[in-house]
Amino acid sequence: MKISFLGAHNTESRNTKLVSLLVDGILALDAGGLTSSLSFSEQLKLRAVLLTHQHYDHIKDIPLLGMNLFLNNAGIDVYSIPSVYESLTNYLLNDSLYPKFLEEMEGGATIRFHIVKPYQEFKIGGYNILPLPVAHSVSAVGYQVTSAEGKSVFYAGDTGVGLADCWRRISPRLIIIEVTSSNRYMQFGRQKGHLTPSLLKEELLDFHKLKAYLPDVVIVHMNPGLESEIEAELSAIAGELGNSITLAYEGMEIEL
Repeated sequence: MKISFLGAHNTESRNTKLVSLLVDGILALDAGGLTSSLSFSEQLKLRAVLLTHQHYDHIKDIPLLGMNLFLNNAGIDVYSIPSVYESLTNYLLNDSLYPKFLEEMEGGATIRFHIVKPYQEFKIGGYNILPLPVAHSVSAVGYQVTSAEGKSVFYAGDTGVGLADCWRRISPRLIIIEVTSSNRYMQFGRQKGHLTPSLLKEELLDFHKLKAYLPDVVIVHMNPGLESEIEAELSAIAGELGNSITLAYEGMEIEL
């Protein structure tokens, strides 16, 4: 299983892109930096997109992907919870901002939307997908993705504290999880459903208590202006826990 980090941050600039991951070149997780990171031919190879929640930085490129696929007489399966479907149809793919790619057009719907139910595993090709609720400011899910060879990764999307229920249900080799701000903003994190290094440490300690091991951890959704602080604080925590905690960057690839 190869995981490519197309976008790793929570703001966009020449050097930073919004969060989007790619598994084996065919399965996308969130769509913040999706189309700007892939050629047209690479976009046509996509089998599906899994969206974690409705916030714009995670669904931004769905209309752009829809247009590119429509112009190539292609389509794609998109999976998420009902609130994401409602946001796409009401605000983005509403025939005002962008065409209604979710509806039947000439040749069929360009974007085939599938509602996922938390705790109910489903398959996409050779992958098993398990959506699990996470604690954010709106309804949100993370996804455990397991390959046919049994290699698994858990991508949490945006989340705050309180992941014990997720930890009980998964056993990944790798956790990809957000740390939006440094510890100076811990109160903000608790209020808005985001993590800081210290809050992440609490969650990882809970994981170890429940599972008796810690997988490698990769961090996304960093505020670029706080990244040096976040990195220093996470480095100290990684030393305390004796575990790998790495900040992602655009273009980073991991092979499980």
